Amino acid sequence: MAVEMTPSQALGLWHAVSLEQVRAESNDLSLRQMAILLHIYLVPPPHTVRALAATLGVTKPVITRALDSMGALGLVDRVRDEKDRRNVVIKRTLKGALYLERLGDRIIDRGRQLPV
Repeated sequence: MAVEMTPSQALGLWHAVSLEQVRAESNDLSLRQMAILLHIYLVPPPHTVRALAATLGVTKPVITRALDSMGALGLVDRVRDEKDRRNVVIKRTLKGALYLERLGDRIIDRGRQLPV
């Protein structure tokens, strides 16, 4: 089902959800961190630092810093790839899945409040 919105409505939805997310969560994520987290959870694994950097068009240290922050929050986990010890594989966590599920619920709730 396609949802029709004006650009103003779309921005209003993003604004409302962002405000609610900042107010509700003790830890809010940067746009870059959110893009990484959504990629990890919405795109089938495996996910590596190298692949995430290539996908987002940033350097590996940028991804590493974002993963450090998100790892400290328990949203993702990193483990060495047993097949190739040079690679670090990013794993999903229950806390990260719940975080995104709550975000999805907020988007749905706010979307339903849009004027028709």
